[in-house]
Amino acid sequence: MNIIVVGNGGREHTICWKLAQSSSVDKIIVVPGNGGTHNESKCVNIDPNKCDYIENNGIPAAVQIAKHENCRMCVVGPEDPLCAGLADEFWKAEIPVVGPKAKGAALEGSKDLAKKFMKDYGVACAASETFTNKDEALAYVKKHGAPIVLKADGLAAGKGVVVAATEQEALDAVEDLMCSGRVGNAGRKLVIEDYLEGVEISVLAAVSVTPEYAVKGNATIIPFLPARDHKRLMDGAKGPNTGGMGAVCPLDDVDEKTMEAFNEKILQPTLNGLIKEKFDYRGFIFFGVMLTKNGPKLLEYNVRLGDPETQAVLPLMDFDFASMCQAIVSGTLDEFKFKWKSGYQVAPVVVSGGYPGDYKKGLPITINPAVEKASGAKVFIAGATTGRRENDNELLTSGGRVLACSAYGNTFKEAWENAYLCVSGVKFEGAFYRKDIGLPGAAESGKL
Repeated sequence: MNIIVVGNGGREHTICWKLAQSSSVDKIIVVPGNGGTHNESKCVNIDPNKCDYIENNGIPAAVQIAKHENCRMCVVGPEDPLCAGLADEFWKAEIPVVGPKAKGAALEGSKDLAKKFMKDYGVACAASETFTNKDEALAYVKKHGAPIVLKADGLAAGKGVVVAATEQEALDAVEDLMCSGRVGNAGRKLVIEDYLEGVEISVLAAVSVTPEYAVKGNATIIPFLPARDHKRLMDGAKGPNTGGMGAVCPLDDVDEKTMEAFNEKILQPTLNGLIKEKFDYRGFIFFGVMLTKNGPKLLEYNVRLGDPETQAVLPLMDFDFASMCQAIVSGTLDEFKFKWKSGYQVAPVVVSGGYPGDYKKGLPITINPAVEKASGAKVFIAGATTGRRENDNELLTSGGRVLACSAYGNTFKEAWENAYLCVSGVKFEGAFYRKDIGLPGAAESGKL
């Protein structure tokens, strides 16, 4: 079977790597892919801008490529194409796709819609109000005080959330998000919510929900092992927020009782809502959760796998990932057998110097093969391309988050040491990484 994967980040490299392990997968077409998928087993990168058979006929290029390459399934990695309705187009072309249709994808595309969904279906979350008028938003902040959280309604490439410690910071954030144009149209509507104190975790899950499955009784969400992303740039959860400096899975501070509460207060109400809204949601969902003294509270939905959590979670899967994807799209996920490795996975991210601000691109990357082999780690490429010459396997930096070194261990200590051994073999000008991923005091907490 040929599969098409849409995206070009570390998440997509990890998905492709896991799909390639399946005996049922012959070839993986990656659109557009990156330097990691270029060198990955069974993978072929295709840039839509360089395809001479793409027609201007209203059909998305990815769908045309899938048809040309005889792909029988699609996995969409990022949120933008899902919110734009790419899954709908694949289903129209009769190509099953792992990724929700646009109606369900709006749970990430609109913070306001997501909060309304949470409130309507009793999902535990922070109290919030939505504003389209700047003066009303400013008045609410002055009345409410700080700390407080402000979120641009639309997609903002991770730049649309401000956790304000003081009233003045919150007032400035209202002006910035709604008026400065920094996040474009995403900030025209603003969600302001109560600040939650606690520690964050990420729960990724497989989802198979359609009105038909709901009638049959097999609509389901299956959570994966809980993970944790480290978003602050520097050790000790300090510095600016980033797209993620590393992840760890599973979590010793998350016990069975916590997961039972998550299932009761967040997952099941979400499933009920997806069914009642008659969503066609076959794909993945990301629950960003704050563990508070009053139990788990949902911070946000993402309608895809998290990045870099994917680099720590998927390597612990002791089952066929392609078969799970087929179960998602065929309505048999409720019967699929999940099995997990018993150890730990630690995945620190190496970023470009200057990130999350300005940084250089096109810098050569070297990865010491002896060190990589000794560590047993897998290097997942995020922001890197291949060299400029055809069939050139040299890696050059192209993004802020360049790669992750994901390593397994029977104990957390073993996984951590293996991961950082691999990091020591990665070299490029200005390379930077946190040295405390997964360690005590490294986790972001809702405590100012």
